[in-house]
Amino acid sequence: MLIIYVSKLVELKIEKMKTQLTQSQIDKYSEDGFLVIEDFLSTEELLYWRESVENAIKNRNGLKIPGHTTKLGDDDGINEDAEYYNKVFDQMINLWQTDENMKKIMLNEDLGKMAAQLAGVDGIRIWHDQALIKKPWANPTAWHLDTPFWSFHDRRALSVWVALDDATLENGCLFFIPRSYKATTFENPGITKNMGAIFEMYPQFVKSKAVVANMKAGSASFHNGLTIHGAHANMTPGLRRAMTCAYMPDGATFNGQQNILTDDQVAKLQVGDVLNDDAQNPLIYSNKNLK
Repeated sequence: MLIIYVSKLVELKIEKMKTQLTQSQIDKYSEDGFLVIEDFLSTEELLYWRESVENAIKNRNGLKIPGHTTKLGDDDGINEDAEYYNKVFDQMINLWQTDENMKKIMLNEDLGKMAAQLAGVDGIRIWHDQALIKKPWANPTAWHLDTPFWSFHDRRALSVWVALDDATLENGCLFFIPRSYKATTFENPGITKNMGAIFEMYPQFVKSKAVVANMKAGSASFHNGLTIHGAHANMTPGLRRAMTCAYMPDGATFNGQQNILTDDQVAKLQVGDVLNDDAQNPLIYSNKNLK
């Protein structure tokens, strides 16, 4: 009974997230391509998010993504590169599809409204959520872009990144290159061993000053999927846990890349088809519903 009571109590407090954006925050995001919101979650909400993520990961038994067979550690020992990449972070995708508490968190309409306001779109869909966990002594996350990995090309796509632990210079906080999203394209070197590979592709930013995003646990950042960003190594014996969600503007179309989609889903799609499968990419906010 105690667990039920706590869950209901925290569920009531979900509305206390700092979901009301000011015009100055929207303008700052539009200018820089990212926005940090301190104390995004209340103390109770942070506890709820941590417990929900932990339980959802535990119940997945290592499965990285629903509809696929890959598990954490499947490619351990294959080669030197796999060993390196597996020590960047552990990645668990679409926890909302396999856990009811995560579904309530990720499908929160107010969170969707924030994403839509920052992106400047009428409607927003979940592309995928991710738990990103840097284990003790984890490798750095190289500078990269997000949207080029995904199955659609839209310059307005974005992500939220919620710190479940303090994200610091020592344990792997994020860094952003301000205003980079205005000039980058869908070309991307990916997350490689070469921290600076992105600057070989976009040399105009090689001398740019990065912004450090130190965040207390419970704080959050939003960033455009074409904003150049990366993260430090974890130089501590503790975890650096984050829960993220990538958002797709409603009406985005298939670009031919599989990414998180299953073989069956890809077989039914043609390039240019609208990605509007509510079971895979639910519409979590639309201002058309308010008109």
